[in-house]
Amino acid sequence: MSHPKTFLCRCEDVTLEEFREAYGEGFSELESLKRYTGVGTGFCQGKGCMSEAAAELARLRGIEPGQIRLTTIRPPAEPLTFGQLAALDEPIFHAAQEEEE
Repeated sequence: MSHPKTFLCRCEDVTLEEFREAYGEGFSELESLKRYTGVGTGFCQGKGCMSEAAAELARLRGIEPGQIRLTTIRPPAEPLTFGQLAALDEPIFHAAQEEEE
């Protein structure tokens, strides 16, 4: 009888089994596991899975979760307010598409 899938990262559909297999293939740091499996790269940007992924990696490595090095956080180069975003001109490709129609 097969076991139901346990999702570690729901946004990217990364299962616990896939995470463990990647670890078994030699991806032993959270950053490399993130890049290989996609865990923590979805809509929530790791808010819903990164602590669980770190805890699972600590378990696999036989260390305390606090010893796991977290992934690199890459904030926007220059944050914008909603007002600034709303004031931006419409992208050029929209105008080109309208001319074709």
